[in-house]
Amino acid sequence: MSDLQNRMTAADRFSRAQAMARIPGSPIINKHVEMMQSQRAGVAIKNETSLADITSGSEMYEFFTGGSAAGMSVTEQTAMTVSAVYASVNLIAGAISSIPLHVYERDGDNRKRVEHDFAWLLNYEPNPSWSAPVFWEYKTSSLLLLGDTFTRILRPGRRSPGVTGFKPYHKSRVTVIKEKDRLWYRLLNDDGTTEVIDQDDMIHVPGPGFNGLNGQSQIRYSLKSSAGIALAADQFSADFFENGARPDFALEIPGKVDEADKNMLRDTWAERHKGMGNNHKPALLAGGMKVHELSMKAEDAQLIATRRFQVEDIARIFGVPPHMIGHTEKTTSWGSGVEQMSIGFVKYTLMRHLVKFQQELNRKLFTGSDHKKYYFEFKTAGLERGDIKTRYEAYRIALGRAGEPGWATPNEIRKLENQEPLDDGNNRYTGEKSNEATS
Repeated sequence: MSDLQNRMTAADRFSRAQAMARIPGSPIINKHVEMMQSQRAGVAIKNETSLADITSGSEMYEFFTGGSAAGMSVTEQTAMTVSAVYASVNLIAGAISSIPLHVYERDGDNRKRVEHDFAWLLNYEPNPSWSAPVFWEYKTSSLLLLGDTFTRILRPGRRSPGVTGFKPYHKSRVTVIKEKDRLWYRLLNDDGTTEVIDQDDMIHVPGPGFNGLNGQSQIRYSLKSSAGIALAADQFSADFFENGARPDFALEIPGKVDEADKNMLRDTWAERHKGMGNNHKPALLAGGMKVHELSMKAEDAQLIATRRFQVEDIARIFGVPPHMIGHTEKTTSWGSGVEQMSIGFVKYTLMRHLVKFQQELNRKLFTGSDHKKYYFEFKTAGLERGDIKTRYEAYRIALGRAGEPGWATPNEIRKLENQEPLDDGNNRYTGEKSNEATS
């Protein structure tokens, strides 16, 4: 039985369960009917997590709250308030969203780029609600922060092998189920309905730590401490300046003071001296009153050093050179010059994500005889381009110089610079003494 027939059979089995999930009424009865139907189809769907299951220390608790690091809750939203996290995610996701994704056709040992419908969908408009750059930014951000990115393959009909578009799903709306060496995906749709689809209808790219179902969430693991400490440092700094850049202190008053006088003195002092607008007003002490500092100064607490280290630590987690997110205190070890740094960023940071996307798209979209005929490949040349002098020198070598044969034609070079072709620009220099060229 072919892959398409398997997928069609699975869809038929789940159709009744999907229909029952949309019937209004008791959610308990609907859930029971859905489970019975899915079990008959050969896939066991686990019960949904109840509020009673979301307890401290559980996986669901940490997913929703981010656990606790340095007393701060690290979630997808709070982590992005840390400038180093935001800059790293924005850098990688933005770079990937700007790289063209081409489709190539194999012809023996040769290959050529072809205009394919998949290339249009993935480079311009995956679906009517998403443009391609936004689509790729969302997918990459989800992979970087949550450890997985899910995209449903949209088809003209349940029985059709065609593709009309792609719809991304947030990780919290997808439950991965493994049954009989295949993955099934239980989806929570925007309208509240649920449905189960086969792995052939889902583009699933997991991050590091993949256990056969999901990748490890950076929010829950690697970013939990680093982002938590950064959040705590940001909060400490905000509180410090909100207090007029003054440390915590205590007022010592000789003799016995009743509670009402204590509260009045405390409130009066805070009103007159708290905040940036009042931080230069002199304090008037009378009656033997003394001020005692209770907390360490920012320098003593190594606050500045801590904030710098967290930038480097977060950049290390994402594999981003610190200087590319604005941390220029230390030089890069990826070479000197914009060209070498860009090449290093593509090779050591972007490529590990791009290869995963390419392979998943190849195996899910090109099936049957197309699997050996077509393949996807990101064109990273735009990010690896050097300065104009370096490019032109490379073009001279490509065209052939000093009697050496060239490997590119003038029109191929002009195309790289977005220039119109020449009428006689399709000939390649062979290096022969007669200076004859071949096409």
